[in-house]
Amino acid sequence: MTVLEKNSPPQDTFLIGIGASPGIAIGEAYLLNRARTAAFERAIADEEVTAEIERFREAVRTSRYQLEEVKRRVADRQLAEHLYIIDTHLLILEDEMLIGETSAAIEQERINAEGALKRVLSRFRQVFDSIEDEYLRERRSDIDSVGDRILRNLLGEVQQPMTEIDRQAIVIAHDLSPADTMQIDKERVIGFLTDVGGRTSHTAILGRSLGIPAVVGLETISSLVPAGTPLIIDGTTGTIVLNPSPATFKEYLRRKQAYEYQEKELLGFRDLAAETVDGWRLALRGNVEVAEEISLVLAHGGEGVGLFRTEFMFMNRPAPPSETEQYQVYREIAEKMAPHPVTIRTLDVGGDKFVPEINLADEANPAMGLRGIRFSLKEVRLLKTQLRAILRASVHGQVRIMLPLISGVAEVRACRDYLAQAEQELREAGIAFSAQVKIGVMIETPAAALIADLLAREVDFFSIGTNDLIQYCLAVDRGNEHVAYLYEPLHPAILRALRQTCQAAKQAGIEVSMCGEMAGEPLYTLILVGLGLDELSMNAQSIPRVKRVLRQARREEGEALVAELLRMETAQAINRYLEEEMARRFPALFGTLTI
Repeated sequence: MTVLEKNSPPQDTFLIGIGASPGIAIGEAYLLNRARTAAFERAIADEEVTAEIERFREAVRTSRYQLEEVKRRVADRQLAEHLYIIDTHLLILEDEMLIGETSAAIEQERINAEGALKRVLSRFRQVFDSIEDEYLRERRSDIDSVGDRILRNLLGEVQQPMTEIDRQAIVIAHDLSPADTMQIDKERVIGFLTDVGGRTSHTAILGRSLGIPAVVGLETISSLVPAGTPLIIDGTTGTIVLNPSPATFKEYLRRKQAYEYQEKELLGFRDLAAETVDGWRLALRGNVEVAEEISLVLAHGGEGVGLFRTEFMFMNRPAPPSETEQYQVYREIAEKMAPHPVTIRTLDVGGDKFVPEINLADEANPAMGLRGIRFSLKEVRLLKTQLRAILRASVHGQVRIMLPLISGVAEVRACRDYLAQAEQELREAGIAFSAQVKIGVMIETPAAALIADLLAREVDFFSIGTNDLIQYCLAVDRGNEHVAYLYEPLHPAILRALRQTCQAAKQAGIEVSMCGEMAGEPLYTLILVGLGLDELSMNAQSIPRVKRVLRQARREEGEALVAELLRMETAQAINRYLEEEMARRFPALFGTLTI
């Protein structure tokens, strides 16, 4: 290993970040300058306005050309499946809100292009920062990436390209854009660390697709670590070891070999049935946001889509998508996934965060305000357009409708009335649709869990959204660093809510699924088997991991485990017992858990 510089960190310096892409990498630090572009606002004279607007639009055109070049150069088949991310950035470059408002700011405020763009980007960030859903909130990084690219082109700055990395190393940067990640050479970049980012950012998704270990959200890693520093990253746990000792090096080398062996084993699970040793069958499906992700779900052995997020069709555009636009997207997904089912969640937004042409007043507490199905029932035109599009797509595959943030029976009945109206409108227009489309609700509020027996009489299936259910039940914003430690998936209240929901579904004879993060965590799989879930929906990469646990488990073991956990009084006790039990029952899978 390279000799450390004089102000290198002490031996065995451990840091913790967000594990964004699993696996272990051992190597040397390669510093990549990706600091946020510094640009300053200045006043301009009246006669400069036209030229300044043209300078801005030229920077946009250059940015578009650069992204098209990235698309052209992507040769890795795994990454080609994710070219939709670059397409998303290209759409942002055509967004009238971004381009039009920046041009208007130059003209009306008489300020330079850099200052105008920074003002507009700041407003975008404020909107995204107020979103509760982590997955949606992380889409802010796409706006940041595109905005920084335009700013660099305005300033004439040239970034060091990823293709110049000339040796095997662990890349450290303030941030990596999806375009950066798309150009990674896996033979040279064996891992990456960033100051910012989250597990659901597009860069993290690309890292997982490439199979490159990554840890993000480290805040100051790019200024802390000198180039050439020996280090270890564990993308599964989010652990970083700077200047590892010989003993630490040997231990992580052992873990790396064990992990890579298990990953090879996982490939053999892709086409196997998702069932327990004693024959309890679960459907493992994928959570997706765009049609291009379907191939990733199928490649990992997924049997359908358990959650298709439709919000992204409404983002970065001057008007909501038409019925025909939506129909074409839903049809493509249904056809690609046939004969497996596709569960389409109706628009799950709040206020005017994503939906153009709708101008609602700001809310003091948007998490408790007009969001999810409440928003759709207020904006009935949008809801009925979406329902008609889904119904039209139902003749091309097995399509289901799912309603978000339900808190009462009246909401479900209102939605069913609008669905009946949509069916009648299509019937009168002579447009084909299936009369067998199932409708379900997300159980993600305490109210829905408490009246699960009443809701079960109204719908065809439940889908438990654990992310929101946990936050609402425990009154915890996991994005708030002061209370995030209270976000406990295995809190006794959560286990009881899950049990009550599953029991209500079984008594009514309807299916119950889970599409929150708990579904894709192998540590929880035996619990979910014991609760009696019929379907688990998760990110594609988690499917074989969950299947591996499932095929070594017995349903009766899961039921006994749930019964034992329900007798415990604290989340800490439950977590400790679960980790010990999973390590004992599945030593090859969980034997290295830290208790």
